[in-house]
Amino acid sequence: MIHSALLVTLGVAITAFMSFWSVVFSIFPAADNKIHKVASLWAKILLLICNTKVKVIGEENLLHGKPQIFMANHQSDFDILISLAYIRVQFRWIAKKELFAIPIFGAAMRSAGYIEIDRSNKEKALQSIDEAALRIRRGKSIMTFPEGTRSRDGEIKPFKQGVFHLAIRAGVPIVPVSIIGSGRIMPKRSLRIKPGQIKLIIGKPVEVTNFDIEKRHELIEHVRNEIIQNYNEWQEAGRMDIKDLESEAT
Repeated sequence: MIHSALLVTLGVAITAFMSFWSVVFSIFPAADNKIHKVASLWAKILLLICNTKVKVIGEENLLHGKPQIFMANHQSDFDILISLAYIRVQFRWIAKKELFAIPIFGAAMRSAGYIEIDRSNKEKALQSIDEAALRIRRGKSIMTFPEGTRSRDGEIKPFKQGVFHLAIRAGVPIVPVSIIGSGRIMPKRSLRIKPGQIKLIIGKPVEVTNFDIEKRHELIEHVRNEIIQNYNEWQEAGRMDIKDLESEAT
C-alpha cells in the first residue's frame, strides 16, 4: 500500500508539472496538437513508473490523416493513460464538466481542445454533441468510453447512446478499441496499483454512412459486439500463451 501511495503522489506531481506546461504551450499556434503530445508523454511516464507494459494489436487499423471516433471499453483510470500513450494519432476527449474545474489541469484540458459535457443538463449535453460533431467534420478525432463509467467486474456494460448520435451526425468511422487487463492494474474505486501487462486491440473501422438516428441501436450493437469479440479473442489467446509456457516448463 505504501508503494501505491508513493506512486500516486509521484503521479500527481508529474500531472501538475505537465498540466502547467500544457497551459504555457497554449499561447503558441496549433496549441492543441502540441498539448496532445505533452499528454502522450505524460501518460508514457506514468505507465513507466508504474511498471505497466502495453502490447498494441491492430495498429494498422488507425486512419492516419482522417477524423475518426475511438470507442473503448472502460475498466480503470489507466485506460486514459493507455489510450494517450499508445493510440498514435491526434485525438481529443469528451469529458464531464467537473474535470474542467480542477485548477491548472482543467485549463490544460481546455487548451487541448477537449470537449466539456454537462451530464446534468440534457440541453447543454446536446449542444456539446453538436460542437463535437463540428470539430470532427473539421478534422479532429475523438476518444470516448461509451459505457459511461468503469466496469468493476470486467464485463463490458451496455453503451450510452450519446456518442453514437455524435458519430452519425459527424459521419466519420468508429474505431472499436478493446483494452484487456487494466482493471487488474488499478481497479475502480481503488488507489492500489499493481504492475502488469495490458493488451490494446485496435479493431477495424466501422463505417456509419449506412446508419441514421433511427438505426442507432443497430450501430450500437455492432460496435459493442466488435469490442467484445476482440476482447474475448485476445483474452483467450493470452490464456493459451500462459498454458503453453507452463507446458514447456514441465
